Amino acid sequence: MAILIDGKSLSKSFLAKIRQELGEFKANNANFQVGLAIVQVGDRADSNIYIRNKLRTAGDVGINAKHLKFNRSVNESILIDEINKLNSDPKIHGIIVQLPFDSENSIDSDLIVNTVSPNKDVDGLHYANAGKILHGQVDKAFVPCTPKGCLELIKSTGVDLKGKNAVVVGRSKLVGSPMANLLKLNDCTVTICHSKTVDLPTICRSADILVVGIGKPKFVKSDWVKPGAVVVDCGINSVQSGEKNKICGDVDFEDVSKMAKFITPVPGGVGPMTVTMLLQNTLESAKRYYMNYEVDAQWKCGYNPLVRVEPVPEDIKIAKSQRPKDISVIADEIRLLDSEFELYGKKKAKICLSVLDRIGNRQNGSYVVVTGINPTPLGEGKSTTTVGLCQALGAHLKKNTIGCLRQPSQGPTFGIKGGAAGGGYSQVIPMEEFNLHLTGDIHAITAANNLLAAQIETRMFHEKTQTDKALYNRLVPLKNGKREFCTIQLRRLKKLKIDKTNPDELTEDEMRKFSRLNIDPATITWNRVLDTNDRFLRRITVGQANTEKNMTRQTQFDITVASEIMAILALTDSMSDFLTRLGRIVVADSIDGEPITADDLGITGALGILLKDTIKPTLMQTLEATPVLVHAGPFANIAHGNSSIIADKIGLKLVGKDGFVITEAGFGADIGMEKFFNIKCRNSNLVPNCVVLVATIRALKLHGGGPKVEPGTPIPAEYCNENLDLVRTGCSNLIRHIENSNKFGIPVVVALNKFSKDSQKEIDLVLEISKQNGAFDAVLCENWEKGGEGGVELANAVLRASKQQSNLKFLYDLDLSIEDKIRKIAQAIYHAKDIEISESAQKKIDTLKKQGFNDLPICMSKTQYSFSDNPDLKGAPEGFILPIRDVRASIGAGFIYPLVGTITTIPGLPTRPCFYDMDIDPESEEIFGLS
Repeated sequence: MAILIDGKSLSKSFLAKIRQELGEFKANNANFQVGLAIVQVGDRADSNIYIRNKLRTAGDVGINAKHLKFNRSVNESILIDEINKLNSDPKIHGIIVQLPFDSENSIDSDLIVNTVSPNKDVDGLHYANAGKILHGQVDKAFVPCTPKGCLELIKSTGVDLKGKNAVVVGRSKLVGSPMANLLKLNDCTVTICHSKTVDLPTICRSADILVVGIGKPKFVKSDWVKPGAVVVDCGINSVQSGEKNKICGDVDFEDVSKMAKFITPVPGGVGPMTVTMLLQNTLESAKRYYMNYEVDAQWKCGYNPLVRVEPVPEDIKIAKSQRPKDISVIADEIRLLDSEFELYGKKKAKICLSVLDRIGNRQNGSYVVVTGINPTPLGEGKSTTTVGLCQALGAHLKKNTIGCLRQPSQGPTFGIKGGAAGGGYSQVIPMEEFNLHLTGDIHAITAANNLLAAQIETRMFHEKTQTDKALYNRLVPLKNGKREFCTIQLRRLKKLKIDKTNPDELTEDEMRKFSRLNIDPATITWNRVLDTNDRFLRRITVGQANTEKNMTRQTQFDITVASEIMAILALTDSMSDFLTRLGRIVVADSIDGEPITADDLGITGALGILLKDTIKPTLMQTLEATPVLVHAGPFANIAHGNSSIIADKIGLKLVGKDGFVITEAGFGADIGMEKFFNIKCRNSNLVPNCVVLVATIRALKLHGGGPKVEPGTPIPAEYCNENLDLVRTGCSNLIRHIENSNKFGIPVVVALNKFSKDSQKEIDLVLEISKQNGAFDAVLCENWEKGGEGGVELANAVLRASKQQSNLKFLYDLDLSIEDKIRKIAQAIYHAKDIEISESAQKKIDTLKKQGFNDLPICMSKTQYSFSDNPDLKGAPEGFILPIRDVRASIGAGFIYPLVGTITTIPGLPTRPCFYDMDIDPESEEIFGLS
């Protein structure tokens, strides 16, 4: 009599191991939960039994299993959509599609099975998994559960599989074919048979191991079986026995037991092991997911090498010479899930904020901010240094590194500055897409800003031309015989302290208060915007059409990156916070001096709709295929001029504790860096590890008293020949910035960008002066010419500096008066003797205090070219009086901005704009002339 291969007992043993392993896995990995989903169509009785068993067994071992049961009317497209949702859910690690379907509609089971992600296909039915098994990559595949269970049953007999003759009867993709492959991979000599096989009994009699899964009750008899063989019966058939149905296998158990040495019963043999292997696959899937996406580890990136030529070609030629990787590849390399990014073509993608839900508990990497000395027309190369440092840390030192850059405005791109993708061999690519429309964020901000501007004028028009009753009736109209306040109107009622929710219960006075904003046109601060340099829009008149009934008003356009919405985008950290900030934008005061907000105008939800995709950073890459997050582009005068908090936070979690995020602050350190610390870091609660301060010898010479540089004229000889005195004098500007950086308690590394005309003595002088005056280190950078290789020395200096203790200190307390906070910045950062506040500016300060806005940080709006208000005062001027001619507020963004001198919020085009050199090939559509 054959020895029974007890599937139930073996299953219990395996389940105990799975339960223990899962418990240890949870305990060692922050109670990580393993999830399984079972998809069923219809209500077949046998399917219900199998599913109940799977759900119960999963729960017994500690796997969170859920059952998605669809009625018989479900169609194929809905089923595909639901499975894709499961594919995208990081809490689901295994997906089972219960077959066969019980549906009224035609559903392609192969299509549905192959819709399941191969990484979650714990049934092992996906073509990808089948292919891996066929090619012997069992460790990288999910093996179908029944064959996997059969193999364990065979191994439990103690029979050595090597060299044994194995016969598999049945060629189904669920059992027969994968079973044959598994036996082959375990060194058996395998024959696979089926119902059409000639002389099947003779072939079966040659088998040391016989596996039967042909779907015919009691098909195999004792005279088919070799004495002493191992027989595994995968069949499960319902046959009538008297008045009852009886379950039996494909093997005549009683007959074959006389001949076989080992045999599996039905039921109680293969069945229990199938469910057990399903759960084992689910646990394995969860482990793979955890190791690939949750564990803080070094990325496996394929960085792109540079092929450099000399002399260095123009930027766009270099950018076109390097083929960027598909952005989906980079997304995979930095361990983003498919559900966490949205492709915009092949070379850029939006990252969803849901990534922070998954990796939010991961330790942050090191945080480095790149700033510079006061800029000059000669250029300092902040963006080039930022990109080069990312390339050096990532591609050369193999550190997980992400760069965070602002999106360039098309105004400067087509105007005087050109693009902002970096330069030389340190650029973001595709640079044309980076510098132009990208993913449309600036356009969305333009639309939202101008919708708000339109509503301001429109609301004033309707309030002027309607009675209280008519205005109220239109704001809260009857719909189906009933009035209801919408959500944003309920917020206005709460603000007005009207404790009523039924529109018909308001008194006349309450209706008037609710309906009339009574905007004072003289106090409107909200301007229209566009992303173009257009000087003739600096002052305009609106409302000149006869239909506007003489409601003319002088106003202006700003460039889009000066919009408060852009500043809000850069400072928010969630969609909820984004909407809150948008709602509290103050656009004007009422005639009674009360601030009028976007919420009061009923427009916050509409703004959110227009801006819903802007909150997602854009993933791009450098020339060497290191990842870059491009997000927001706030003006560095009117706003804080820094990349977004969201991009920085996502980057810091993605790189992990040993990685680096390199972010850039606009203009010189007296503006961009000061605002980075006092505004951005206050909002983000992030503490940087290092400041990189960028300088060039040419710029230092200008700060040292060198001659003016006029556009379109040759660079004066002083900037091309060695002049140690000019360099030494100009270092006063650099020293001041080093001192300011140290005031914030963060180590500073000076990055000296090399130009071909710089002498070694000049270089040595700058590096020596930097170290003598408080820089943690000072190094020469050649990344413009050499890419990441030319930034390795800087990268190593940043590595060393980032290991130092950071002790972030804000320059001022928020509860100081507005005047004292302005004075603190002017004296501590600019070295002014004092400030002088104009009478009109003081009135606005008093109003802001009265309105409750005193405790906001200060965002100084002044020239970037000097520490003072005078752009011609180079070097390190001191002892001057800083004039404050006006004070305005970005309440939604959360700061007050004093205007120092005259700041243009929409630039004009120069005599010869950059676009003279730009062109596009009409056939290939290749772009030329971008820089």
